Amino acid sequence: MPTEILMPALSPTMEEGTLAKWLVKEGDTVSSGDLIAEIETDKATMEFEAVDEGVVGKILIAEGSEGVKVNTPIAVLLEDGESADDIDTSAATPEAAPAADAAQEAASAGGSDAAAAPASASATPAPAAPAAADGSRIFASPLARRIAADKGLDLAAIKGSGPRGRIIKVDVENATAAPKAETTAATTAAPAAAAAPAGPSADAVAKMYEGRDYEEVKLDGMRKTIAARLTEAKQTIPHFYLRRDIQLDALLKFRSQLNKQLEPRGVKLSVNDFIIKAVALALQSVPDANAVWAGDRVLKMKASDVAVAVAIEGGLFTPVLQDSDMKSLSALSAEMKDLATRARDRKLAPHEYQGGSFAISNLGMFGIDNFDAIVNPPHAGILAVGSGVKKPVVGADGELTVATVMSVTMSVDHRVIDGALGADLLKAIVDNLENPMVMLA
Repeated sequence: MPTEILMPALSPTMEEGTLAKWLVKEGDTVSSGDLIAEIETDKATMEFEAVDEGVVGKILIAEGSEGVKVNTPIAVLLEDGESADDIDTSAATPEAAPAADAAQEAASAGGSDAAAAPASASATPAPAAPAAADGSRIFASPLARRIAADKGLDLAAIKGSGPRGRIIKVDVENATAAPKAETTAATTAAPAAAAAPAGPSADAVAKMYEGRDYEEVKLDGMRKTIAARLTEAKQTIPHFYLRRDIQLDALLKFRSQLNKQLEPRGVKLSVNDFIIKAVALALQSVPDANAVWAGDRVLKMKASDVAVAVAIEGGLFTPVLQDSDMKSLSALSAEMKDLATRARDRKLAPHEYQGGSFAISNLGMFGIDNFDAIVNPPHAGILAVGSGVKKPVVGADGELTVATVMSVTMSVDHRVIDGALGADLLKAIVDNLENPMVMLA
């Protein structure tokens, strides 16, 4: 029978995407592993491979379509001996499938019921498609949803007997009335919703600037995701902040010496490479801080997987350098350059920007003295790095001198790291940067 090709989940957090481009057309023969489409997630544009072999019988979702939900049928694949006539009409037109089911159920009822069904459908719209407790969609025909609403049935508790498990008329007619779970869930969620009031609507904001010239910029998937996740992070993570100044003169001198020796190999170390290494080693020195928040528990990591924020057009990536504590400075430098380049081209694979326990955000190259960064869950902390500037400092002998000083702020998730533990971690980072030779030991 024809096989549906579903919108893939290209990352664990992906809920929808944009079908950017079809690489095949109807009638093309494909084999397992062939590239058939390009899918845009909130982070990257990725190629999608066919899992089965056959002939593309029908393309259901046009290229350029945005907001395509994961597991939505996007095309139909035909096996040998099958033709387009074998394609299930409900699969070929996914949005029209509920209406087709309703018509089929009404027709099977016969007589006046069959005649009354279309009029009823047009006069009384079906309730919105429900969702299960875990957020997954419940597939039910409009007629079944309407009957369930009238009888007070919880569709999540009903097993469907229709195509692909869809709940149809006979399923709800045979079901026993029970209190709807959605009502309880909605009642429970109401106080939480009230606790986090939404800002003014888009129309209200636009009305404020009526008569003023402006350009409206549509949010792409990345910007929507950044907005949602950072808002969630600030609302749900109990942040606290630790600040330190770091004297960089010893590091800058050591870096200059290393770069001269590495020049024949084409390697040039940046200050950021030393910061990555310093953080990685500090997480090993203070292992209790090398952890992530996992809802009802804390996961203590063994290796130091350090994420580094990379600015790209329209947003940012945080590629992860795994096992950073085990890698040399030159290896970290090469890997960081490669990840940053592919991040700006949006060519990173999901496993390259997911994970890690701690992050670094460096705005020093933009002349920023200091700033506070937002913790990126499930990380336990993030180090905000400012620029190195010449400042007067009091030396060890009590005399006033000039040093290159870099200000850093560590934002911490208090659920994972307490104040004293955070202070220990930041001290270890500072010690590594002010005594760079120890990082090579």
